[in-house]
Amino acid sequence: MRKSVYWAMLAAMLSLAYGAGAAVPAKKKAPAKKGDAASTAAKKPASSTGTAPNSKSTAARRGKTTTASKRPSTTWRNRQLQPAPERYKEIQQALAAKGYLQPEDATGQWTPASSDALKKFQADQNLEGGGKINSLSLIALGLGPKREATTPPNPAPGPGQEPPPVPGRDR
Repeated sequence: MRKSVYWAMLAAMLSLAYGAGAAVPAKKKAPAKKGDAASTAAKKPASSTGTAPNSKSTAARRGKTTTASKRPSTTWRNRQLQPAPERYKEIQQALAAKGYLQPEDATGQWTPASSDALKKFQADQNLEGGGKINSLSLIALGLGPKREATTPPNPAPGPGQEPPPVPGRDR
Protein backbone atom coordinates (compact mmCIF):
# COMPACT_ATOMS: atom_id res chain seq x y z
CA MET A 1 0.00 0.00 0.00
CA ARG A 2 2.78 2.43 0.90
CA LYS A 3 4.65 1.74 -2.30
CA SER A 4 1.62 2.48 -4.44
CA VAL A 5 1.02 5.79 -2.60
CA TYR A 6 4.71 6.62 -3.01
CA TRP A 7 4.60 5.94 -6.77
CA ALA A 8 1.36 7.88 -7.14
CA MET A 9 2.89 10.87 -5.33
CA LEU A 10 6.05 10.62 -7.44
CA ALA A 11 4.00 10.52 -10.63
CA ALA A 12 1.95 13.54 -9.51
CA MET A 13 5.11 15.52 -8.66
CA LEU A 14 6.72 14.66 -11.98
CA SER A 15 3.62 15.68 -13.92
CA LEU A 16 3.47 18.99 -12.00
CA ALA A 17 7.17 19.61 -12.58
CA TYR A 18 6.85 18.81 -16.27
CA GLY A 19 3.76 21.00 -16.60
CA ALA A 20 5.42 23.91 -14.81
CA GLY A 21 8.57 23.63 -16.91
CA ALA A 22 6.61 23.57 -20.16
CA ALA A 23 4.65 26.71 -19.29
CA VAL A 24 6.54 29.62 -20.79
CA PRO A 25 5.19 33.12 -20.14
CA ALA A 26 3.88 34.77 -23.27
CA LYS A 27 5.90 37.64 -24.68
CA LYS A 28 4.27 41.04 -24.67
CA LYS A 29 3.60 42.40 -28.09
CA ALA A 30 5.02 45.78 -28.96
CA PRO A 31 2.29 48.43 -29.09
CA ALA A 32 1.20 48.97 -32.66
CA LYS A 33 1.31 52.40 -34.20
CA LYS A 34 -1.91 54.22 -34.94
CA GLY A 35 -3.15 53.40 -38.41
CA ASP A 36 -0.95 50.29 -38.71
CA ALA A 37 -2.72 47.67 -40.83
CA ALA A 38 -1.51 44.82 -38.64
CA SER A 39 -2.82 46.45 -35.48
CA THR A 40 -6.19 47.15 -37.09
CA ALA A 41 -6.46 43.55 -38.28
CA ALA A 42 -5.43 42.24 -34.87
CA LYS A 43 -8.10 44.29 -33.12
CA LYS A 44 -10.91 43.31 -35.49
CA PRO A 45 -12.17 39.76 -35.62
CA ALA A 46 -12.19 38.26 -39.11
CA SER A 47 -15.61 37.64 -40.56
CA SER A 48 -16.91 34.08 -40.67
CA THR A 49 -17.02 34.08 -44.47
CA GLY A 50 -13.28 34.46 -44.71
CA THR A 51 -13.36 37.83 -46.45
CA ALA A 52 -11.11 40.73 -45.48
CA PRO A 53 -12.27 42.85 -42.56
CA ASN A 54 -14.16 46.05 -43.17
CA SER A 55 -11.99 49.15 -43.76
CA LYS A 56 -13.86 51.15 -41.12
CA SER A 57 -12.39 51.11 -37.64
CA THR A 58 -14.21 49.55 -34.72
CA ALA A 59 -14.61 52.92 -33.03
CA ALA A 60 -16.18 54.42 -36.16
CA ARG A 61 -18.65 51.53 -36.45
CA ARG A 62 -19.71 52.01 -32.86
CA GLY A 63 -20.26 55.73 -33.39
CA LYS A 64 -17.40 56.81 -31.14
CA THR A 65 -14.91 59.43 -32.09
CA THR A 66 -11.39 58.22 -32.66
CA THR A 67 -9.68 61.21 -31.03
CA ALA A 68 -10.13 60.97 -27.29
CA SER A 69 -9.76 64.18 -25.32
CA LYS A 70 -7.49 62.87 -22.60
CA ARG A 71 -5.31 65.12 -20.51
CA PRO A 72 -1.69 64.11 -21.07
CA SER A 73 0.13 62.79 -18.05
CA THR A 74 3.54 64.08 -17.08
CA THR A 75 6.24 61.77 -18.35
CA TRP A 76 9.92 62.08 -19.10
CA ARG A 77 8.94 63.28 -22.56
CA ASN A 78 6.98 66.34 -21.53
CA ARG A 79 8.54 67.45 -18.26
CA GLN A 80 10.32 70.76 -17.84
CA LEU A 81 13.73 70.61 -19.51
CA GLN A 82 15.04 74.00 -18.41
CA PRO A 83 13.91 76.76 -16.08
CA ALA A 84 11.86 79.69 -17.33
CA PRO A 85 13.64 83.05 -17.73
CA GLU A 86 11.90 84.31 -14.57
CA ARG A 87 13.41 81.42 -12.59
CA TYR A 88 16.85 82.09 -14.09
CA LYS A 89 16.49 85.70 -12.95
CA GLU A 90 15.57 84.60 -9.40
CA ILE A 91 18.66 82.36 -9.28
CA GLN A 92 20.88 85.13 -10.65
CA GLN A 93 19.47 87.64 -8.15
CA ALA A 94 20.17 85.21 -5.29
CA LEU A 95 23.74 84.75 -6.55
CA ALA A 96 24.13 88.54 -6.82
CA ALA A 97 22.79 89.01 -3.28
CA LYS A 98 25.43 86.61 -1.99
CA GLY A 99 28.18 88.41 -3.96
CA TYR A 100 28.90 85.75 -6.58
CA LEU A 101 27.44 87.65 -9.56
CA GLN A 102 27.25 91.29 -10.60
CA PRO A 103 23.69 92.66 -10.18
CA GLU A 104 23.63 93.90 -13.80
CA ASP A 105 24.22 90.30 -14.98
CA ALA A 106 20.86 89.16 -13.54
CA THR A 107 19.01 89.40 -16.87
CA GLY A 108 17.14 86.09 -17.01
CA GLN A 109 19.49 84.69 -19.66
CA TRP A 110 21.79 81.94 -18.39
CA THR A 111 25.26 83.06 -19.48
CA PRO A 112 28.77 81.74 -18.85
CA ALA A 113 29.11 84.39 -16.12
CA SER A 114 26.04 82.91 -14.39
CA SER A 115 27.46 79.43 -14.69
CA ASP A 116 30.83 80.53 -13.28
CA ALA A 117 29.13 82.28 -10.37
CA LEU A 118 27.12 79.15 -9.60
CA LYS A 119 30.32 77.03 -9.79
CA LYS A 120 32.01 79.30 -7.25
CA PHE A 121 28.96 79.20 -4.99
CA GLN A 122 28.77 75.39 -5.19
CA ALA A 123 32.50 75.08 -4.42
CA ASP A 124 32.17 77.37 -1.39
CA GLN A 125 29.19 75.38 -0.13
CA ASN A 126 30.89 71.99 -0.80
CA LEU A 127 28.15 71.04 -3.25
CA GLU A 128 28.39 68.89 -6.36
CA GLY A 129 27.13 70.32 -9.61
CA GLY A 130 29.93 71.89 -11.64
CA GLY A 131 27.93 75.01 -12.47
CA LYS A 132 24.69 73.19 -13.26
CA ILE A 133 21.51 74.10 -11.42
CA ASN A 134 20.41 71.35 -9.04
CA SER A 135 18.07 71.06 -6.09
CA LEU A 136 20.75 71.24 -3.39
CA SER A 137 22.17 74.43 -4.89
CA LEU A 138 18.72 76.01 -5.07
CA ILE A 139 18.05 75.12 -1.44
CA ALA A 140 21.41 76.59 -0.39
CA LEU A 141 20.52 79.79 -2.28
CA GLY A 142 17.22 79.95 -0.38
CA LEU A 143 15.17 79.13 -3.49
CA GLY A 144 14.08 75.65 -2.47
CA PRO A 145 10.53 74.43 -1.96
CA LYS A 146 8.11 76.97 -0.56
CA ARG A 147 6.10 75.89 2.45
CA GLU A 148 3.00 77.58 3.76
CA ALA A 149 3.51 79.34 7.06
CA THR A 150 1.37 77.92 9.82
CA THR A 151 -0.19 80.18 12.40
CA PRO A 152 1.25 79.73 15.87
CA PRO A 153 -1.10 78.34 18.52
CA ASN A 154 -2.76 80.79 20.87
CA PRO A 155 -0.62 81.39 23.95
CA ALA A 156 -1.98 80.25 27.28
CA PRO A 157 -3.52 83.06 29.33
CA GLY A 158 -1.38 84.41 32.12
CA PRO A 159 -2.48 84.82 35.74
CA GLY A 160 -5.39 87.19 36.03
CA GLN A 161 -6.13 87.09 32.29
CA GLU A 162 -9.22 85.76 30.69
CA PRO A 163 -8.83 83.14 27.92
CA PRO A 164 -9.60 84.42 24.40
CA PRO A 165 -13.14 83.77 23.18
CA VAL A 166 -13.70 80.73 21.03
CA PRO A 167 -15.40 81.64 17.74
CA GLY A 168 -18.92 80.28 17.40
CA ARG A 169 -19.45 79.81 21.14
CA ASP A 170 -21.59 82.05 23.27
CA ARG A 171 -20.76 82.70 26.89
